[in-house]
Amino acid sequence: MPADTSQTPSGAARLLTEKIAVVNVGLDGFVADLRANAVEVVHVDWAPPAGGDPEMAALLARLGG
Repeated sequence: MPADTSQTPSGAARLLTEKIAVVNVGLDGFVADLRANAVEVVHVDWAPPAGGDPEMAALLARLGG
């Protein structure tokens, strides 16, 4: 006879019962909101090369080899 798993969270439901930790990449606004809600967060200060301009990024790539 299988074990009774009716009280055991699984899948997505388990995410709601566990401690949350976040790695935030580039979006400063999220960091403040997460910390205000006592979420453990590591912020990585990142932006796309050349400010996201594809032409400038291509030129920079050519300069870099």
